[in-house]
Amino acid sequence: MANDAAAGNTLRSAPAQPAAADDPVRGVLAAFTEDLVKGVDDTLVAFLAAEVDSLTETDAAMGGFAATARDCVLAGGKRVRPTFAYWGWRGVVGGGEPLATVLPALAALELLHTFALVHDDVMDASDTRRGLPTAHRAAAARHRAAGYTGDPDRFGETVAVLIGDLCMVWADRLLAHATVPPSRLLAVRRCYDQMRIETVAGQYLDVLGEHDAANWSVDRALRVARYKTASYTVQRPLLFGACLAGVAADAPLIAAYTRYGLAVGEAFQLCDDLLGVYGDPATTGKPAGDDLRTGKPTTLLMLARQLATPSQRRALERAGTVTGAREVGRLAELVADTGAVARVERMISDQVAEALNALDTASIDETARTALTGLATAATSRRA
Repeated sequence: MANDAAAGNTLRSAPAQPAAADDPVRGVLAAFTEDLVKGVDDTLVAFLAAEVDSLTETDAAMGGFAATARDCVLAGGKRVRPTFAYWGWRGVVGGGEPLATVLPALAALELLHTFALVHDDVMDASDTRRGLPTAHRAAAARHRAAGYTGDPDRFGETVAVLIGDLCMVWADRLLAHATVPPSRLLAVRRCYDQMRIETVAGQYLDVLGEHDAANWSVDRALRVARYKTASYTVQRPLLFGACLAGVAADAPLIAAYTRYGLAVGEAFQLCDDLLGVYGDPATTGKPAGDDLRTGKPTTLLMLARQLATPSQRRALERAGTVTGAREVGRLAELVADTGAVARVERMISDQVAEALNALDTASIDETARTALTGLATAATSRRA
């Protein structure tokens, strides 16, 4: 899709194309929002270059730290959150409004996402992200290579926490660059703040579940999915985009976007639950079976325990204690044998149907409707 700079940087829609065989989300993004993803990346590159330069002028070490944070932001990803925010906005304004006015706000969501990922990797003690060492592992490796004193792992975790904090501040700063009326920006900020609160609260529930698995339930696992993932991946970005377009909080469109966002967001997390056990590490960028190694009380594992026979349930109690690939593989087979995988797949299908029903009630730009329909399916049938 060509960049239509002559039209005030307004995105033009392209005919729908087949999704990539190994990544349907990326296929839909390429079909509809190639210019958007490039615009987000270009905005981030320019913004982060200035931020890194500013800190480098103060101290070379600070500049190196900022450059590490920048690299975390630019390390890849599908730009899913800016994409949903864009279509939330585009659904209201149509195809004639210049993207440049809201592009900084859309790009800010990617900085917020990096904050969440880096902190999440510390909490989960993850080794890889997108096929590369996580921020805390990479910082620990640099500590060892440089011969610093102290505990390398503790150093790595501390640096990663600071990287996440810096990305959060950068997100706030970039959001303020959006050229929308001040009164509208206040409404946008309220939506943005609610998204951050729900993300942090959902993450707390996620952590609590790992330490209180005996008292967890399917309902509570779904609540984690709702607040940790659905809120800041789909629902709030859509509402964020609507706020950027000036839609009132009590407008019917807000109710439709909320229904769609919750349904797609929860299905997105359910898909993640499946990938966390059965995903291909070469595609997901993370080891297979991590959730079984840690005993993470995902909806998938909670359903498996609920559906299991007594002997299967006893075997499932080993989740969180297995380490070897063969043991993890056997446990994954057992989870499938309980019928939990089939149940989760049906739940995903039901949520997608709910999302599409919600779209049918919305009065929005038809290109946005087509894109959101494609994203609802692609985001929940992906391999990474």
